[in-house]
Amino acid sequence: MALSATPLGLPPEDLAHVLDGVGGDWQALRGQRLLLTGGTGFIGKWLLGSFLWANRTLALDARVLVLSRNVPSFRVQHPELADAPEIEWMQGDVRSFTLAPGQSCGWAIHAATDVALNPKPAEVLDVCVHGTQNMLMQARQSGVGRLLLLSSGAVYGRQPSFMERLPEDFSGSPDCLVPSSAYGEGKRVSELLCAMAAAETGMEIPVARCFAFVGPHLPLDRQFAIGNFIAAALRGEDLDIQGDGTPLRSYLYAADLALWLWTLLFRGQSSRAYNVGGHESVSIAHLAQRVIAALGATSTAKIARQPQAGVPAQAYLPDLQRVESELGLRVRIDLDAAIQRTARWAQKARP
Repeated sequence: MALSATPLGLPPEDLAHVLDGVGGDWQALRGQRLLLTGGTGFIGKWLLGSFLWANRTLALDARVLVLSRNVPSFRVQHPELADAPEIEWMQGDVRSFTLAPGQSCGWAIHAATDVALNPKPAEVLDVCVHGTQNMLMQARQSGVGRLLLLSSGAVYGRQPSFMERLPEDFSGSPDCLVPSSAYGEGKRVSELLCAMAAAETGMEIPVARCFAFVGPHLPLDRQFAIGNFIAAALRGEDLDIQGDGTPLRSYLYAADLALWLWTLLFRGQSSRAYNVGGHESVSIAHLAQRVIAALGATSTAKIARQPQAGVPAQAYLPDLQRVESELGLRVRIDLDAAIQRTARWAQKARP
């Protein structure tokens, strides 16, 4: 099937995976309008694409109002969505956008954020804090009953070496004297603002603390190690590992990610955080080998420097017991399949 045959060119088997996994919960959107900020980023594309697939497959007669900083550019990249009748486009900054009178919305997902590696940490913090404040005000005025906040595992700060995984009740935090902590601190404040809004207004606001992901639309040429590895393997080039390769990560495939986020929107407990990420711990060095093996590549992994003896590996791993026990969510697509699906999509998406 051609990429243009599905919303945002997402694989039909992945869209079916999300549709079936969310199941009857989709009916909550019947005849409703959903407000989505950050709808043109990596996660936003999966939310938008899976919404459109569910809306059309189930004839939900729902609409989505998408906020983006550059609507014309997105519509050029995805012309098949330019005139989609169920999408209302709004260009603006999350910190200052306003909904017109009568633009009522029953549901909302706040996914807009700035990248953690923005060289201007003050701007990152400002987008997190003032963007969330404005989103909550617009949501309240438009009649939103439930809002999902996309937060981050960065709120925990550095994972202690004695802790195997980060549970939601861990009270760690980023170092507030380090400018690069702006993203994590901004997400912490965003969560606090949402908790206060829920208490004051009765709006139900579950929180998704997002970790690391892989899948179609993940940039393969930026700061994401797994994306860079896949791109290099597809080109038959060596996989360059910056550092000593010991940091531990886990990756959730984007179709599982979308399924989890929709479930959190519909059934997550208000003012409660849920970790969203993969379950398999893998070092960056081992990840490079997994990419090579999964894709049958002839590449070689090259490590910049050797690990120091006695230095524990730095981990960034979510504890997933809460989403599993409370919402029945689990990882359904394993890491090797996630790598293969991402690579397959990237090859089809090449111009």
